[in-house]
Amino acid sequence: MSAYSSDPDLKVTDATGNGVEVDVATNLLNGTVRLSVLWTQEIHLHPDDAERVAQSLLRAAEHGRHIAEAGECPTV
Repeated sequence: MSAYSSDPDLKVTDATGNGVEVDVATNLLNGTVRLSVLWTQEIHLHPDDAERVAQSLLRAAEHGRHIAEAGECPTV
């Protein structure tokens, strides 16, 4: 079982169509946020997708704060 919980609402792939994906996940043990670009080192995003990634990061940051403040792993 992974300690990370990915944002299920984030479905963003590279604007060039090469299949590269973005993943935003929160560590359920300590509240840290992981931003991953899968299958490469960079990604090109359409403006709307860039905004969706930013919103996902904001949601993960808020979730991470709650986890860190509680000092415990929430039930998933």
